[in-house]
Amino acid sequence: MNSQDKIKPFEQIARIFQISNESAKYFLNHVQKSFKVERPPHKLILEFVEKQKYQFQPKPYDVAAAMKESGTWNYDLGSRPAVVEDEEDLYK
Repeated sequence: MNSQDKIKPFEQIARIFQISNESAKYFLNHVQKSFKVERPPHKLILEFVEKQKYQFQPKPYDVAAAMKESGTWNYDLGSRPAVVEDEEDLYK
């Protein structure tokens, strides 16, 4: 067992995106909730995120969609969550 196994997926997500452990747990849970029925394990989400080398923190649904598109987790997605628009975007 190497030291990588002792780090929980949410701890690694927190490091990657420089967010709190609570935010990382929320992120992982929302990636899972983006799928209708079959939900990917946190470890698989982490492995996928690490391979993508995101320069910023993506939306959980976008990660789920990318996992599906790549065949990493080929299960049905739920509907995209409603986006709360910034006020300036409402007037475009």
